[in-house]
Amino acid sequence: MLVIVAPGQGAQTPGFLSPWLELDGAADRLRQWSEVAGLDLVRYGTEASEEEIKDTAVAQPLLVAAGLVTSGALFADASFTALVGAVAGHSVGEITAAALAGVLSADDALAFVRERSLGMAEAAAVTATGMTAVLGGDPEEVAAKLAEHGVTAANNNGGGQIVAAGTLEQLAALKDDAPAGARLIPLKVAGAFHTEHMAPGVTRLEKLAPTLSVADPAMAYVSNKDGEVVGSGAEVLARLVSQVSNPVRWDLCMETLQQLGATAVIELSPAGTLTNLVKRNLKGVATLALKTPAELDKARALLAEHGAQENNA
Repeated sequence: MLVIVAPGQGAQTPGFLSPWLELDGAADRLRQWSEVAGLDLVRYGTEASEEEIKDTAVAQPLLVAAGLVTSGALFADASFTALVGAVAGHSVGEITAAALAGVLSADDALAFVRERSLGMAEAAAVTATGMTAVLGGDPEEVAAKLAEHGVTAANNNGGGQIVAAGTLEQLAALKDDAPAGARLIPLKVAGAFHTEHMAPGVTRLEKLAPTLSVADPAMAYVSNKDGEVVGSGAEVLARLVSQVSNPVRWDLCMETLQQLGATAVIELSPAGTLTNLVKRNLKGVATLALKTPAELDKARALLAEHGAQENNA
């Protein structure tokens, strides 16, 4: 089974959208979505500095738009969509996955991520918070140290990769009292995403959600909440709202993909982060990071190959 995945915040790099704008219609679509997002997505994806695109209110709409441009190019032949067995996204990438699965239209996905990004940026400004990657160490000791210092395991990426989130004081205390054998790396993010500190962002999305039209997923949609496959469009939307202040369980998503029989994973642009996690945690699963249009032919070949295997199974 072939799976499409979409990365989360932090995957973006300056100018990463430039090669995609050479494709017919890509710039026009981005200009249309710029109206919805309230941002010049073309400029931010091609000319903006690293500091500019690190801004939560910019990064999140930019990532969803990039995923939609990438998937639009990959599935220019609509028949290829039927070859996808499942979709998943990491954090904000879940919105891209929801659009790909047909739960949300592209415009509604951009409207949703605009409110999400603004709400999370506003919430991050209330209290000085942050996130720190905790790599390695004994899992039980890591969990105990996080609890001791009052920080949340905001992301569990599998393979001993945890992202701790909390106030800057809590994270400083964790650094001074780190779990044995663990390496701590402060992340360049605006706040403690996927924790109770983001509750104001949830409130904002709760007001928007009833105005959006949703459909049930056209393929298996694997949720960050618990790795479960969600078959209801209304439930997907509810989970996207609550996800803002709850942990990302990418480890459980990968477990589910393995149980579903994933044989190949294609990551939408800006690709690389999730395919690296899949390589480390799902041995034998083929991966392709769709970073530029130069990889489109390889991606389509992978789609056709694994789609044919599924049809013959």
